[in-house]
Amino acid sequence: MPRLNLATLGSVPPWARSTLDPRDLAVGIVHLGIGGFHRAHQAVFTEDAMLASGQTRWAISAVTQRGPRVRDELAPQDGLYTVTTRSRSGAGYRVVPVVREVIDGPSQVETALDRIADPAVSVVTLTVTEKAYRLDPAQGRLDTTDPDVRADAAGAPPQTVVGRLVAGLRRRQAAGAGALAVVCCDNLPDNGRLLRRAVFAFCALLPGGDGLAAWIAEHVTFPSSMVDRIVPATTEAERAEVEAALGVRDEAAVVAEPFGQWVIEDDFRSPRPAWERAGALVVPDVRPYELTKLRTLNACHSLLAYAGVLAGIGTIAEAVAVPELQAAARRLAQCEVRPTLPVTEGLDHHRYVETVLDRFANPALQHTTQQVAADGSLKVGPRLLGTAADGLELSTTPAVATLAIAAWLRCVLVAKADDGSPLAVSDPAADSMRTAARNATGAGAVRPALAAAGVSGALLDEGRFTGLVESWYTQLAAAGVRATAREAAAG
Repeated sequence: MPRLNLATLGSVPPWARSTLDPRDLAVGIVHLGIGGFHRAHQAVFTEDAMLASGQTRWAISAVTQRGPRVRDELAPQDGLYTVTTRSRSGAGYRVVPVVREVIDGPSQVETALDRIADPAVSVVTLTVTEKAYRLDPAQGRLDTTDPDVRADAAGAPPQTVVGRLVAGLRRRQAAGAGALAVVCCDNLPDNGRLLRRAVFAFCALLPGGDGLAAWIAEHVTFPSSMVDRIVPATTEAERAEVEAALGVRDEAAVVAEPFGQWVIEDDFRSPRPAWERAGALVVPDVRPYELTKLRTLNACHSLLAYAGVLAGIGTIAEAVAVPELQAAARRLAQCEVRPTLPVTEGLDHHRYVETVLDRFANPALQHTTQQVAADGSLKVGPRLLGTAADGLELSTTPAVATLAIAAWLRCVLVAKADDGSPLAVSDPAADSMRTAARNATGAGAVRPALAAAGVSGALLDEGRFTGLVESWYTQLAAAGVRATAREAAAG
């Protein structure tokens, strides 16, 4: 089967092709971290914005973060790839033409930095995952003791995302290029301000960094954003379906749900695509939307993932179909999260919760519990700990939030499912958590493991919080996930 590329694009059925000719598009955006989510989310919004506005200057130069795999998938395809949208009623296909260049960040450092410095580029976007920012989990700030961060600051070819970004900004300063917006699209609270602080902390490590920091303050903005679309890992069977539907082989195909949301802070000094014409919300303050999503959708996602992994359930859709788990997720969102949220104009939280659970139940998306459960130590803070702390402040009992935390701890520390089968849930803090808890038995492992994962002292010293986590930790071992979730959902 021929490979999807510019030469074979004409053979793709017309209903799957864009009316944008990729050869007519000029690069105006650099994206750091070109995984499946970016290809199914920001790139699609950007294509739709160009179609709606008639502007063709917003093609994307994409930079890989960890290695050449995505470059090697996309380069032979001239940056073209397919997004398969899966719903209960079937699948739709579209070939997205807006990625016009793919650079391997680790091995093509100079090319990546030149692109950030290019005067034609006025937007940089990022989807690099939470752990790539090298933050101190206790402080939420750049970990300036990280050896890779320090190596980047000492002049090595930059390998960390903040080091690479700052090196590109320094080159942009030297080139006399104009203003730039750096838009973080990762699931971090107040992500634009967090990235801005990390950039200035990195500048403080550099010789002459004060001058660069002053230039950045004048020329670069860091709009926060909130993104939402479920994009599971693509399977070989799904690639075969694309091949059968379109008549070409696509090694970079991605799969997504129909729903997509992007809320962007209106903080730009430079030109940008007309994303609002593609359905994005451009607002003065992203934080209410962000907090709602992190504490509702992402928290329920994590609960279903940790509980599902322990129960031996393979996908999120299968997990939310378990009555006890669905009831626990609904109670978490409606009874524990909702009282902690600000009122957000135009948002009906009850309807939002039901929409979230319905999206999770989409059987066409094979989003695995194992995939969602990864990197829990970086996710429980914004997704669950804030709800628990605010709930205790409001004198409500965060029963399901603490159950989710206990399930995460058992995934990492015990690493066995309810039936005794071994688990391998990836977590960057796993080794330190296990080391801290190695001499503890039963629920005695909770406090040292939480401390090792960076949970703050105030919450760690709150007996109502740790007592709940310890109780659920013990009950999960004794009764299993379903019975424990049933009790938590009952309140």
